[in-house]
Amino acid sequence: MLKASGAMAAATLTSRVLGMVREMVYMHFMGTGWVNDAFQYAFTIPNLFRRLLGEGALTAAFIPVFKEKEKLHGEKEMWRASNAVISGLIIAASVVTALVMLGVSLVLAVHAFDAKTVLMLQLLRLMFPYMILVCLAAAMMGMLNARGHFFIPALGATMLNIVMIASVLFLAPHFGKELPEQIFALAFGVLAAGAAQAAFQMPTLWRDGFRYRWVTPWRDETVRRVVRQMIPGTVGVAAFQINVALVQGVAFFVGTGIVSSFNGAVRLMELPQGMFGISLATYLLPTLSGLATDKNYPEFRATLRHGLGTLIFLNLLMSVLLVVLAEPIVRLLFERGAFTAVSTQHVTFALQCLAPGLVMFSTVNILARAFFALGDTQTPMKISLVCLAVNFAAACALLGPLREGGPGIANTFTSCVNAALLVFALRKKLGQLELATLRKDLERLVPLTLLAGGCAWECRQLWESHLGHATLALKIGAVFVPAGIAGGIYWLAALAGKIAAAKEMIEFALVKFKRIK
Repeated sequence: MLKASGAMAAATLTSRVLGMVREMVYMHFMGTGWVNDAFQYAFTIPNLFRRLLGEGALTAAFIPVFKEKEKLHGEKEMWRASNAVISGLIIAASVVTALVMLGVSLVLAVHAFDAKTVLMLQLLRLMFPYMILVCLAAAMMGMLNARGHFFIPALGATMLNIVMIASVLFLAPHFGKELPEQIFALAFGVLAAGAAQAAFQMPTLWRDGFRYRWVTPWRDETVRRVVRQMIPGTVGVAAFQINVALVQGVAFFVGTGIVSSFNGAVRLMELPQGMFGISLATYLLPTLSGLATDKNYPEFRATLRHGLGTLIFLNLLMSVLLVVLAEPIVRLLFERGAFTAVSTQHVTFALQCLAPGLVMFSTVNILARAFFALGDTQTPMKISLVCLAVNFAAACALLGPLREGGPGIANTFTSCVNAALLVFALRKKLGQLELATLRKDLERLVPLTLLAGGCAWECRQLWESHLGHATLALKIGAVFVPAGIAGGIYWLAALAGKIAAAKEMIEFALVKFKRIK
């Protein structure tokens, strides 16, 4: 598990760091004004399909079927089924894209909106074909994961980020002198990035033996099965992403700067979530699917327990550091160009409200995939629908008084509820989860997390009072010195307390180091 998810985490770290560079370039270029709000919300809608499909529902529904075809029917039938699913995806995505583009065009033609809404709709119409490209990339990523390839699919997002960064630096200056004109260069960059991400997967698939052939999807049983599982799975695996999209839709009309500020906080939190939560969940789905197919439920429970233990150990530390060091992190990454000190305060507040839910956001991803591996997509969907309703109501109620902090608090609360309900339902399904050791580790980790947070806070206060943050070097130190000290204390205390995840990861790292030497 550590080897496979570690390789993917390395690739994900690369892509997420580039994603953070992209956000830095975006914030420098746009700040947190109305143009950024319009672009971010327009991109949120097609980008939601990337998150649902590339990191969630399509792969969650497709990988168990793909693995089953490989084990029971051989590679020929496996590739045929893959071609049928891809053919169906192309048709469905093309129809949805055409309908959305036509609908937006009609709305713009018959109604006069304010400048921010008009710009958002124009950008949405231009960027929505990204959905077709991301559907293809998601299907390819799912096939590669099922075949045991985790590094290349995770690295594919780096291509997306490189192209999007290039669109700001090299394309935007040719689209006019004003920001509302230059922003369209970023929209074209999104389309080019989607094509690059899909193309990046092809060489590895080709070497594995995949050749695309049109297979009529209309009456294909594999396509029907994937669709039946994918539709409820869309809600079950991606509650957080759906929450973000729905709440940002309301926030877009509540006030200027809320969408872009909250989006900045989401991007910062997604770095550890993607490295650890998504990486482990992506590894666990095909592994758990294989164990479920073999009806090896003791190993199924043990693998799930180990995955959750590793996730909680890592993300507890990340969560407390994001809360305590939110302001120096935001200042270091974003505060330049159009992004002012006032923008730093807004994004900091949003991040401090959102980061406490990091462990639960990632836990929901893993628990939902455990259900999918067992062939149950209905239970996560039903639980997520309840949580979505609660989240939407809470976020709307908190948007007025707390602005960008409201969605963060609502998401944190409902993700905790979501995770608790999934654990309860999974225990009923499997009879027992054998989480006693995990509970004991958690009881010891919570005090260690508070200790690490307190150390980070004291180090930050000492740094600010004696050194400040006037230069880039001081800004870097204000983040990494407190984080390094707090992280070191957390790891040493965990090893002293014999936390299983800490011990396993250290042993794994030592083995890798000896091999390198």
